[in-house]
Amino acid sequence: MSTGSKTVILAALIGNTLIAIIKLAVALITSSSAVLAEAVHSFADTGNQLLLLLGLKRSRKPADTSHPFGYGQEQYFWSFVVANMLFFVGAVVSVYEGIAKFKNPHPIEHAWLIYSVLAVAFFIEALALRVAVKELNRHREPGTGLLKAVQQTKDTNVAVVFFEDSAALAGLVVAFVGVLLAELTGWVMFDAIASIIIGLLLGLVAFLLAHETKELLIGEAASPGNVTLIRQCAANIVQVSKVGEVLTMHLGPDSILITMNVEFVDQLSTDEVEAAIDQLEGAIRQKVPKAGKIFIEADAVLGGIAKRNGLA
Repeated sequence: MSTGSKTVILAALIGNTLIAIIKLAVALITSSSAVLAEAVHSFADTGNQLLLLLGLKRSRKPADTSHPFGYGQEQYFWSFVVANMLFFVGAVVSVYEGIAKFKNPHPIEHAWLIYSVLAVAFFIEALALRVAVKELNRHREPGTGLLKAVQQTKDTNVAVVFFEDSAALAGLVVAFVGVLLAELTGWVMFDAIASIIIGLLLGLVAFLLAHETKELLIGEAASPGNVTLIRQCAANIVQVSKVGEVLTMHLGPDSILITMNVEFVDQLSTDEVEAAIDQLEGAIRQKVPKAGKIFIEADAVLGGIAKRNGLA
């Protein structure tokens, strides 16, 4: 999924860069706190996409002696950093700007310009979100809702972009309503309230992202569907009499570490056990393409003497 991830990140990066520049220019012209909060949000998102690209690049480093299972979890680390950046740079600054306007209110100028830039930004953000949704749809299981697919995905890059762009669209709506109410009522505090709401929205998104990436960082198992497929592969091997414990952990979006214990039928030779293990490993890789390292602990009765074989 890494190619799709890169496309999603690049689409978001281009869109956020354009939007951030436009929002900042309009915020300075119109003195709108809500638009300034949105500009900060977009600049934060731009930096976040650069961090995601860094994580994606580093995750492709080949395994070595210091990291024998590879660097796939680099993506999870940098996604966690992005979640923190989204909170401290996006949420905190937006709330601060709203509070500052409460203390020092000033009228909004050239409201028509604000509406124009918000409309353009909404269009660009919607295009970027569409790319992320398209990538999620390529991999989600039939009957799975979009939000559930985001929760289940092990590709945090796509999840980050999806949450960021969704929050951006919601923030644009909030900014529009805040500016409109301020203009219609003459009470500029609506603009400040909108800025605070945007900040709280970003804080919520940051929390959700941090939670999802934390689960993967501390070693999240493969999906129940993949675990079931692994068990079925073992059960379909005629030499296997019992499938024991199956443990899995994502080492990256496209790499699952698998360890399992199986019992073989009586009186198999060592060569027959090894052949059965090779057959099982091949079946797992066919059914679960993301299978990475596979360790199979075999219990077999060889020549009437029970032996325990750590064969992989």
